[in-house]
Order: sequence, then structure tokens, then C-alpha cells
Amino acid sequence: MKTRCSWCEGSFEDYIKYHDEEWGVPVHDDRIHFEFLILEGAQAGLNWSTILKKRGGYRKAFSDFDPEVVAEFSQAEQETLLLHPSIIRNRLKVKSAVTNAQNFLKVQQEFGTFDKYIWSFVEGNPIVNHWKSMAEVPATTSVSDKLSKDLKKRGFKFVGSTIMYAYMQACGLVNDHVSDCFRYKEV
Repeated sequence: MKTRCSWCEGSFEDYIKYHDEEWGVPVHDDRIHFEFLILEGAQAGLNWSTILKKRGGYRKAFSDFDPEVVAEFSQAEQETLLLHPSIIRNRLKVKSAVTNAQNFLKVQQEFGTFDKYIWSFVEGNPIVNHWKSMAEVPATTSVSDKLSKDLKKRGFKFVGSTIMYAYMQACGLVNDHVSDCFRYKEV
């Protein structure tokens, strides 16, 4: 039997699969970065399992996380999204996805890729922590504070430090698998 991080134990199959195959794996694809910006922002005030169950709905609603398409969503399209039961129907979160898409494209123009921008906050290498239990894992760090502040300055929404630390964990900028988790050494 595999030892996993406690947050996914006893969960539904897709949650365990997410832990085993995605969480903490370094991301270098801009579309995946954009996906996690939308999903982590949508999670604010909710739990990750709720978002993970709606991930397919988000893919459909947000044009397979194409920032160029999402950046052009009209007010009418945003209103239609609020009727879409397979996403979190929160007006501010839907609007923030469009705003963030627009700002995401600006970051791509400035840095060449969003990936290059985001990885600069960890000097191109994942931060590898050595936690023995999930209770040791912080909700924020000085790096997530800095990232959050910079994104807010660039006009991004739903990018507080806690959300950005969760994003960093998801996209492998930080390895927060506990040290006895089978994924710890793999990522």
C-alpha cells in the first residue's frame, strides 16, 4: 500500500489520481498555468474536491483554458456562464477569470511566456520542503506573498497569498508532499 499525503486519503478516485499524478509536478505549459489560475481562484472559500469535481465543466465553459479566447469573453458570455451549473457560479470569480486572462496575455507579451515569469519567483527551481506531516505545511510563504503582490500590481484578481501558495503547490513550484509520501521523491 502506498503512503500518501493525508489530504487525499479516503477521497474519491479523481482526487487520489490528482494527488498521484499532478499535484506538485513542475508545470511549464502556459495553458496549464492558466487553468490553475482559474481553478485556484475559483476555490477561494471552498475546498479543492469541489473544484476538482467541476474541472470538466470549467474546461468546457472556459474554452479549454485558452487565455486568448477567455480574454475576449463579452459581458453577455459572462452572464451565460453564471447559468452554467458545472462551474462555481460566482459573478466575481467569473469576471476575474476574464480579467486574469487579459493580464495573463500581457505577462506573456512582457516575458515571452507566463512560465518564464512565474518560475522567476523560485529562481527556476522548485522549492523542496521536508515536512513530516501536513500540519507543518504553511498556508503562505514569503514567496507566495511576493508573487501575490506582483500579480495584484499587474491587475490580477483572486490571487491572494494563500491562493498563490496553493497554486505554487499544484504547479510544482514547491514540493509540499510530506517526506514519507511516495510522490515526495518522484516530483
